[in-house]
Amino acid sequence: MSKSKYVAGLRAVEQLLASGNTDVRRLYAEYQTVNPRVEALITLANARGIEIQQANRGRLQQISGEPRHQGIVAEVRRSTMLDEANLRSLVEARLESADERHLLLLMLDGIQDPHNLGACLRTADATGVDAVIVPRHDGAGLGPTVSKVASGAAEQMPFAQVANLGRVLGWLADYGVTVLGTGDQGDTSLYDTDLDRPLVFVMGREEKGLSKGIAARCDELLCLPMQGVVSSLNVSVATGVCLYEALRQRG
Repeated sequence: MSKSKYVAGLRAVEQLLASGNTDVRRLYAEYQTVNPRVEALITLANARGIEIQQANRGRLQQISGEPRHQGIVAEVRRSTMLDEANLRSLVEARLESADERHLLLLMLDGIQDPHNLGACLRTADATGVDAVIVPRHDGAGLGPTVSKVASGAAEQMPFAQVANLGRVLGWLADYGVTVLGTGDQGDTSLYDTDLDRPLVFVMGREEKGLSKGIAARCDELLCLPMQGVVSSLNVSVATGVCLYEALRQRG
């Protein structure tokens, strides 16, 4: 599946071009700017043969839907969007791979805030997650804000939007993938859990946590040790803690 999307902001576009991404269709830039970072991006895009179009600030906002575009927007052919069939193929390929690193997936059960989604994608990319899975109709989707927060990860990370999270967890379990849920109802510490195995972390939405149906499909419900007066962490922070503990255990 492939379609255009727009990435706005200096950091996000810099990361996109630094990655050598060949799916950048064109760059929209505010030529009147005196920002040397914008000028450097224009120079790099020119060197790579990427089409560049001049645009004023209003046009950049209209293209990207992002008022804080910092004078630069990239149009990207989004080639890492997955449907459920593509996701199943990716999982099967990873499980059959000779790579000794175990499959690691991140499922987000209806996260609403695009800033949280972007932060989760950024951490998922940093920790070697194979794919991020979200519901198709209940939660934040990819957009300019997500791309800006993710700083290039949204264009690299396989991202699956599926109709039914429970059904996906069902066939993942059939493949022998451990389903680990997180939240206040967990009774096992993250740090007492073996994370060096094929697994999917399932993170609940802001304030509400995991839905009952999804929690029921988890093999284990994990909690994070809390020493202070707060009872829970922001979902993107909790995701980072879980994924980095998995990375630590996997060496």
